[in-house]
Amino acid sequence: MSLPQRAATGFLDFARNDNAINATNEFENSCAPLILRGDVRTLIALEDGRCFEGESFGATGTCVGEICFNTSMTGYQEVLTDPSYRGQIVAMTYPLIGNYGINSLDAESRSPHVRAFVIEELTDVPSNWRSEMSLDEYLRKRNIPGAKGIDTRALTRHLRTRGAMKACLTSKDISPEEATQIAIKGEGVIGMDYVREVSTNKIYRWDPEDKLSTPWSIQKSSDGQGRGALPPIRSRIAAYDYGIKENILRLLRQKGFEVTVVPAGTSAEELLALDPAGIFLSNGPGDPAALDYAHKTVHDLIGKKPIFGICLGHQVLGFAFGGSTFKLKFGHRGANQPVKDLHTGKVAITAQNHGFAVDSESLPSEIEVTHINLNDGTVEGMRHKELPIFSVQYHPEDAPGPHDATYFFDRFAELIEKQQ
Repeated sequence: MSLPQRAATGFLDFARNDNAINATNEFENSCAPLILRGDVRTLIALEDGRCFEGESFGATGTCVGEICFNTSMTGYQEVLTDPSYRGQIVAMTYPLIGNYGINSLDAESRSPHVRAFVIEELTDVPSNWRSEMSLDEYLRKRNIPGAKGIDTRALTRHLRTRGAMKACLTSKDISPEEATQIAIKGEGVIGMDYVREVSTNKIYRWDPEDKLSTPWSIQKSSDGQGRGALPPIRSRIAAYDYGIKENILRLLRQKGFEVTVVPAGTSAEELLALDPAGIFLSNGPGDPAALDYAHKTVHDLIGKKPIFGICLGHQVLGFAFGGSTFKLKFGHRGANQPVKDLHTGKVAITAQNHGFAVDSESLPSEIEVTHINLNDGTVEGMRHKELPIFSVQYHPEDAPGPHDATYFFDRFAELIEKQQ
């Protein structure tokens, strides 16, 4: 059966090569140079031998990374520009993507971070008054390859069954077997420190002129821009940039914080020299176990200042407490994860993006688990029983509820005020 004929079912299967899967040679170029050209066929080869065929959009070429899926119905631009996706090929489970285009105001960082983008159907003509360009044009300009016409339901079911794995996405004329070998030899996420690739390289103050953080309002403001007013500064904090999303920074300012952002490699001594009232640990990509420098720094900061961590910051805090993390089978990525607050019994619908979780059994007795995921029981929040330190695994700034979890920023402010 020919490649196109076998692709008619939406995927290609061939015998698994166990010797190849055990190969240890590293694939030197996780993303080969990309070429911009017309529509071509695209092959996605998973390291376990399963393949999917679709059509290219955006840039073309060959990329390797861990493939994962996101279940959000909207927010594809936020997904593309979230630094936490560094090193990953992302598939969207919602079938229609690109319908409202791309605009410069909704980006979570200055550039996209995904290795490649996989969808079922691409909107050819975006329709939104804020749209500045199509998704296809955006990915072409940013040199990110995409695959459309993929059976993302079959892909998602396979990853849920077999677990997260590496994949090769290519528009080159190579066989499924060759593409699978490239996936096997390429780099994934386990053991990888992508934080240094996405973190800022200098200390800076976020939004010193208060122009980027003002919230949108239905009522027009005096300048006609429909922006609400910002509260006065309550506290000065320092935020570790492990791959921080700009909406976190916006919300921190909206809650009355003046935020100084510092590189991930900033030592405890350097940070304390800034004399912040509190310390924020951001989200970020890669394997939290690979960040020894961050574990040590946060450990050295415990007891010095109030600390609040989100996502990767939550996991780094777990290591600083003496705990550990483990790899989830297929991760939590989307805006529909149910989380239970063990104190109040309330359940929040949360936005998440992580492939690792803190091991509750590894935490010392002075650490209390405060929140759990109702789908699999994993740790979603914790706090120190004596010190003003707490963290959550999910993203309270993403507003899927839409306001189920923003109270964590108020709690952080209250902890800081009690220490002053």
